[in-house]
Amino acid sequence: MKRIGIFVYGVVSYAIFFVTFLYAVGFLGNVGVPKSIDSPREGSLGVALAVDLLLLAAFALQHSVMARPAFKKAWTRVVPPAAERSTYVLASSVALIALFAWWRPIGGVVWHLEGTFARGVAHTLLAAGFATVLVTTFLINHFDLFGLRQVWTHLRGRPYQPLAFRTSGPYAHVRHPLYVGWFLAFWATPAMTASHLVFAVATTAYILVAVLFEERDLVAEHGAAYERYRARVPRFFPRLAVGRAQRVDRAEAGAATELAA
Repeated sequence: MKRIGIFVYGVVSYAIFFVTFLYAVGFLGNVGVPKSIDSPREGSLGVALAVDLLLLAAFALQHSVMARPAFKKAWTRVVPPAAERSTYVLASSVALIALFAWWRPIGGVVWHLEGTFARGVAHTLLAAGFATVLVTTFLINHFDLFGLRQVWTHLRGRPYQPLAFRTSGPYAHVRHPLYVGWFLAFWATPAMTASHLVFAVATTAYILVAVLFEERDLVAEHGAAYERYRARVPRFFPRLAVGRAQRVDRAEAGAATELAA
């Protein structure tokens, strides 16, 4: 019964995440939600800005602290290890739901694209961003990332096996295609309001800082394999990959020549 309970908990946590993800599409795209990121201002500018920054900070802290190995080690003394990832997913969803519910739009227009073509390009990039995020999760292993694989193996009485380190698909060109997708989702909009800009700047800054801690954890987990990968593949911009790989190849070739001499 305990295994069944953990499995049901994992499935419910995933369902809440999936609904939250769909709501995020509407929230950022201003489609089908009662209050979006670009809704008219509510209350004074100072109060609205303070509330929004507190909501963003709360999400950032939850998302980062619970992802650290030290926290996971301590946390699994409280929750079953098989439910640890599902709990993280659920907590992240709750933090996002709170952000959606209490977000205070501040109005103001930073840019507004005119013309069908320009607006179509912005909407296409927005959709491409969310599609990149979703597709990338499947390349990593969607079900492991959101805790379903863990609760399923536990239900079957099998030990959990961590995923192998892989660099196929877009990971051969950038180290963090998932974050590239989020950047598109945050910034690709035909009408950038001040409210949207605050959200985009804050979340982008968070990702740029969080990725440093994430890569430190990946080096600790995968060792030299990730170090070599990091040396030849850039973080976000695929065009840099060719030049950097060539520099690495030239450096390795130069070292080989010196050894031969």
